[in-house]
Amino acid sequence: MIMNRKDLNLVALLTTLPNIGPTLAKQLQAIAITTPEQLKSTGSKVAFTAIKKANPHACIQLLYSLQGAIENCAYPQLSPATREDLKQFFRSLL
Repeated sequence: MIMNRKDLNLVALLTTLPNIGPTLAKQLQAIAITTPEQLKSTGSKVAFTAIKKANPHACIQLLYSLQGAIENCAYPQLSPATREDLKQFFRSLL
């Protein structure tokens, strides 16, 4: 897939968030999330569900990464309560 300048700029914008590298930024862009604000308003669970539809192998770490990006922290720094909530959500999708 060849990306144009606008696509590259959107990927660069998303990668300013913690935990969001170029690959995850492209996955977010594929589900029409192109800015940090859109990710925050969409939420990690909705964004993850949409990514998982396109990529059934999406793992719980991706879900943690999305939430960490929303909370502006590295995913290992998520609170135990948040991690447990996300774990229960992830299990509900299996």
